[in-house]
Formats: sequence, structure tokens, C-alpha cells
Amino acid sequence: MNVTTIGRGRVGGGLARRWEKAGHTVTRLGRDGGDAADADVVLVAVPSGAIADALAKVSGLQGKTTIDATNAGAGRDPGYASLAHQVKAIVGGPVAKAFNVNTAALYDLIDQQRVPPSNLFASDEGARAVAERLSRDAGYDPVYVGGLERARALEEHLLGVYSALFEFFYRYARPGEL
Repeated sequence: MNVTTIGRGRVGGGLARRWEKAGHTVTRLGRDGGDAADADVVLVAVPSGAIADALAKVSGLQGKTTIDATNAGAGRDPGYASLAHQVKAIVGGPVAKAFNVNTAALYDLIDQQRVPPSNLFASDEGARAVAERLSRDAGYDPVYVGGLERARALEEHLLGVYSALFEFFYRYARPGEL
């Protein structure tokens, strides 16, 4: 799969390395933008206040399946139900909210875990299979929490998780899975 990451920091760069290790072709775009026309999927991993500016510098985004990994630490546009909805309004394709509740500082430790840690995600139906595959290929067990209307809940969930502890993995299991 051809993946374009918008953001080369801890999240964008870390996921890019994990996906390359899994065999994907990854193009990394930074502050200068670039072209995403060849992407099968786009990852948005920029500060929340920079979403509109960062996406404006990238061509070839229209209609692309997109994964939004942003969090509201740098604020949010009140005109949208969630950051993922803002991304969807700009890109116009199916969107998943994923990887925002995971700690990028632990990416290098994923493979050492007894069981894969969870990756909570919400998505449009058109982005669900891609979010599940890229979650697995990054070493996570994908946990679908519902449609994109649940994206804001994931953004809010992060606040509770990080206010309690910062660097940990989490595992959610359905009844009877363990």
C-alpha cells in the first residue's frame, strides 16, 4: 500500500517506520507540503491547530482515504464536531480517527509485548478496512468503536488517559477473547 504521512514527527515518523517495516511504501511530507496523488491512504499527524494549513500545502488529497491521528492539544476549530470531521471536510474522502490514543514514545517497544496493544479507532465505513490493516501492520490490535461520530469521544478519551499516566500500552478485549 502507498501511504503518505503529513507530519514527520514522533507520530508520523514513527508510524512511517513501522509501516515500511511491514512492507508499505511511505512518502513523508513535512511543513513544506508536497504531493499525495500516488497515495492509497494519507495519515494526518500534525498539531491540531495546523490541520488546515498543513493540508493546504499538499496536492492530490481530494477524495483520499485518510487517517487522522491528531489531538486537540493545539486547539480545535469549533465549526467541526471533531478534528477528524475537519480533516474530512478538507480532504473529502473517507476518514478514520486512529492512533491518537497511543503513545508514540513506545512504538519501538510494541514488538516486545506478550499480546499486541490495542488501537482504538472510529471511522467512516470506507476507511475501516484500511484503519484495521494499518493498525495491525503497525503492531496493534485494532478495536473499532463505531462510526466517525465517535471521533470526538476518542479525542476526549485521550485527555483522561494521559492525565492518569503517560507512557503505557492499553488492551481492550471483548468478552470471551482472553
